[in-house]
Amino acid sequence: MLITRAPVLVLNQNYQPLNICNVRRAVALLGKGKAEPVGESGEYLHSAADLIEKPVIIRLFYMVKRPLHRRKLSRREVFVRDGYRCQYCGAKARDLTLDHVIPRSRGGQHTWDNVVSACKPCNHGKAGRTPREAGMALFSAPREPRPNPYAMFHPGRVLDEWRPFLPWVQPSQFSDFEPDFGSVAVAVAGD
Repeated sequence: MLITRAPVLVLNQNYQPLNICNVRRAVALLGKGKAEPVGESGEYLHSAADLIEKPVIIRLFYMVKRPLHRRKLSRREVFVRDGYRCQYCGAKARDLTLDHVIPRSRGGQHTWDNVVSACKPCNHGKAGRTPREAGMALFSAPREPRPNPYAMFHPGRVLDEWRPFLPWVQPSQFSDFEPDFGSVAVAVAGD
């Protein structure tokens, strides 16, 4: 990986995590006087006339108000919301399916409050019936999850230097079953 593409944690003026950008963008923000480095990396970037310490964490000099975006309804997000467990039997399975609590054939919508994760046997057993008709109970009522402004901070992709600024990212709070969703795209902080 090129050193200019390495991830850098961007902190808001109040030291709250805001974003992840790359070294190139961080150096530009530092050079324009919009940010300051936090901590030391011990690595240096060489230019034709300068020697610059590679930033790992930067803090903006101004406050950025970031709007909270609603989570997009997807298979992965439903599985995350439900803890990768079947909402009928409670089994933790790798081959989960989506189930519409009120079947679509009966006018049920594809919305957060009508979709749950279910294992294949429970989904087939329920079939085109409601949970009450099938004699099945939900472990928890489905609802739309609250927006997560820190979704970009996946625990497996957090640098050790960042941990003091991300106190909620601790390995103990995650279960033994943590699926790999591939690489996470690095977002670039705006001006």
